[in-house]
Amino acid sequence: MLRFVVVAASALLFVLAGFFLWKGRAQGDDPIPRPPEAAAAAAASPAKDEEAAPSGSPPAAAEKSREEKRFGRADKDKNGRITLEELYQPRRKAFAKLDANRDGRLSFEEWATSTSEKFAKADSDRSAWLSPAEFASTKPKTKARPKPACSC
Repeated sequence: MLRFVVVAASALLFVLAGFFLWKGRAQGDDPIPRPPEAAAAAAASPAKDEEAAPSGSPPAAAEKSREEKRFGRADKDKNGRITLEELYQPRRKAFAKLDANRDGRLSFEEWATSTSEKFAKADSDRSAWLSPAEFASTKPKTKARPKPACSC
């Protein structure tokens, strides 16, 4: 009986030690990334940049962050706010391609038909399976990005 109590107590101590080690590691990480100090300082006092710029030259534009660029693409009417309709708009064309009966709902059969057609088109040797080269042909096409005017 004493052996059972000792084993149970030691198992409980191991579990508690693991829990405290786990919680101790999580406290050291900052879950919210902090903005770069240079960007935060520029946003806080735009007048400093204007004063530092030589007279006659325009002030240097700050680079937009990835999220600011993404926000700008989603804000179609450029009013600083994104409406639900602005979020829906880019997805409507893709949804309309899949919605075969145009009822405004996408059923499994409609999705499966589209997927089966895509599979059959990619399976060039009609083997009922895709090789790596055939699967690579199913990759979504991306828009070509314009090349920069200069090589700087």
